[in-house]
Amino acid sequence: MSGWKVFGSREKRLEDPSLLRGVGRFLDDIQVSGMLHAAFVRSPHSHARILHIDSNSALTIEGVRAVYTLDNLRPYLNNKRLVVGLPSPSYKQELDRPALADKEVVYVGEPIAIVVAESRYLAEDAAAIVNIEYEILPAVSDCRLAVEKSSILAHTQSPHNILAQFDMRYGEVESTFDNASYIFKENIWQHRGGSHSIECRGAVSFYEPTEDLVTLYSSTQSAHTAKNILIDMLGFDENKVRVIIPDVGGGFGPKLVFYQEDVSVVLAAMILGKPVKWIEDRRENLMSSAHSRDQQHKIRAAFNRNAELLAIDADIRCNVGSYSVYPVTYGVEPLMAMVEIPGPYNFQEISVRARAISTNTCPMSPYRGVSRPSIIFTMERLMDTAAQRFGIEPTEIRLRNLITEFPYRSVTGLEYDEGSYKESLERMMTEINLEEFRAKQQKERALGNYLGVGFSVFNERTGYGTPAFAARSMEITPGYETVEISMDPSGGVDLRIGASPHGQGLETTLSQLVADELGINPNEIQVIHGDTDLTPYGWGTFASRSLVISGGASVLAARKLKKRIKYAASEILKVPETDLVVEDGVVKLAKEGSSVGLKEIARLYYHKKHMFVTEDGDVLTARATYDPPGTFSNACHAAIVEVDVETGHVNIERYVVVEDAGRLINPKIVDGQVRGGVAQGIGGALYEEICYAEDGNLMTASLLDFLPPTVTEIPHIEIIHLETITDSSITGAKGLGEGGAMGAPAAVINAVSDALRSFNVNPMEAPMTPKRIRDLLRKAGEKSGS
Repeated sequence: MSGWKVFGSREKRLEDPSLLRGVGRFLDDIQVSGMLHAAFVRSPHSHARILHIDSNSALTIEGVRAVYTLDNLRPYLNNKRLVVGLPSPSYKQELDRPALADKEVVYVGEPIAIVVAESRYLAEDAAAIVNIEYEILPAVSDCRLAVEKSSILAHTQSPHNILAQFDMRYGEVESTFDNASYIFKENIWQHRGGSHSIECRGAVSFYEPTEDLVTLYSSTQSAHTAKNILIDMLGFDENKVRVIIPDVGGGFGPKLVFYQEDVSVVLAAMILGKPVKWIEDRRENLMSSAHSRDQQHKIRAAFNRNAELLAIDADIRCNVGSYSVYPVTYGVEPLMAMVEIPGPYNFQEISVRARAISTNTCPMSPYRGVSRPSIIFTMERLMDTAAQRFGIEPTEIRLRNLITEFPYRSVTGLEYDEGSYKESLERMMTEINLEEFRAKQQKERALGNYLGVGFSVFNERTGYGTPAFAARSMEITPGYETVEISMDPSGGVDLRIGASPHGQGLETTLSQLVADELGINPNEIQVIHGDTDLTPYGWGTFASRSLVISGGASVLAARKLKKRIKYAASEILKVPETDLVVEDGVVKLAKEGSSVGLKEIARLYYHKKHMFVTEDGDVLTARATYDPPGTFSNACHAAIVEVDVETGHVNIERYVVVEDAGRLINPKIVDGQVRGGVAQGIGGALYEEICYAEDGNLMTASLLDFLPPTVTEIPHIEIIHLETITDSSITGAKGLGEGGAMGAPAAVINAVSDALRSFNVNPMEAPMTPKRIRDLLRKAGEKSGS
């Protein structure tokens, strides 16, 4: 296999064999003798005072070991709340989440007590008969009402419902609007979504009293962050807490959050001296796991006569629910929306107000894309409606406004590295053949068939380290990643990472990167992750960062190890290091001559270490940290749909993605990431919505009501790759894990709008359900008198 090269090859995923054989180990697979099981007593009310809790009936059930409320857990807590740090906004109010409900419940599903029993069934039965006396309070679930001065307060102790407000202004915005040739105004709403990984949340905790050691098994996206939170809440020393992540059935952002249930399970195990397990069911997941993306945008845009965007003025309202979530805070949604709303468009005047608004609903967490699906939806709908009023194609208005010169500094201060914004759209135009489609569209419309095409052009900020996070002035500054690499006595390589894979194929891609550096097969590399006792400190997997940052650190560490391997080989072969090359599992002279295999080097090093003398005494290990500024991927999505105007049903006939994520390490994994993201984006465009009544009562408490798309609703997704190599990452690769979900809502709903153009409707909400389509058509018919 001379010239072994796996960077860029479509290697099969190393993670899959154990999963396909059914021998993966997930949280619910953890079973030990004497394990107890937990269930939570949850609030049936959106807002109420807790007057009295009576657990006597529950405790009479044989096999029930305990019922704990916050009062029971308080003595064991160094800090009773999940404390957050928030970036510096115009103003804020602190609203930290209690470990369990503290005298007041503020959303349906809020945990009030933990019940521990010998089986999950007993725990659930006991939880059902814990008697709680409430004083029902008025509730607010809509952030449009929550910001009014006379609004009901989501928390009785709060002065108002605005948790944080961020303001940004650059340029002479008002004078630009005064002198603009055209001004467009839109109100756009991306409704609340869920966060439904295949595997729900869970926690399993062990406590060793002789060592005063806590172990938490968690399906988290960040083991070290979870450990730090536990240390803060329990007041333990660093070496007394261990967090382990088994196989994880999907994360997507919500599993980055540390929840009340996590610490409650740990404390129950400590108090009882027994292992305790809790596994969330789907109903709990729908009502009390974190929700996603509930944003309302009021936007004004100023254009000149050439349809060039001059300025925007935006009011962004983010319904962040009842509490902040740790560690990301309730500031992440409005802050990211404000800073990244310009996207790929070239303009230099902006005024934005972005607010985090509290309501009596489930707390909001980051979810695949974090605000960007909403702001892309807003900007891309704006571009389409402006194009229609200018009388030009939606592709033309984008071509006139896309950034073409790099590096580029956005109006909000972000530095864009090289991208292919215009090129990706032009490639899409070739692929779609808009002129040919328009001719077909007219013919089909005459037959009563309504076809439409929609485009979405966007960039995706990825792989950013502490330079980006430091600008947010948070209490913690995440970003960097550290890896450790070593060669064992048999010549195998262990790569220990702080990132925590949960289905993305990271183990495979990191192995490919290291394999190329060391000239070995990826199968010879073991990636060790998800155990705070075995891995270097790292921030986990989120924000399309792992491949860029953990991958960069892995390459740096592998290069250090390669240099040390060459030193060892030079000692064995008695030749200068500079004359040696490493490839195909062998270190050999660049010219023909002697060689020594990596396995032989490893065995000699461990068994005859006296042969190798170095300053630190360690030859076959290395460590590296990588902390880049960040890089921007970009893409263009296009959807062709047919809308049934009688039923409101939308059928996606074709979906195309032109993606530019720099150098591709494994195109097969890249395609999987894109297709999975687009499927989630289509769900957000047409189907998925968490609904609350005005009084905060949850209306979508099962998958009969909340409708994720199935394989029958997702079309074949065509993917075309461009490769703009960046200097902003060591590997030349950019992140792309969130892009599919970010671009799809805008592309699909733009296509729906295009299909219904003859009816003079303007869809400005997501998801665009059949009911909403029928409502728009009916209102348009009423206005026209037809």
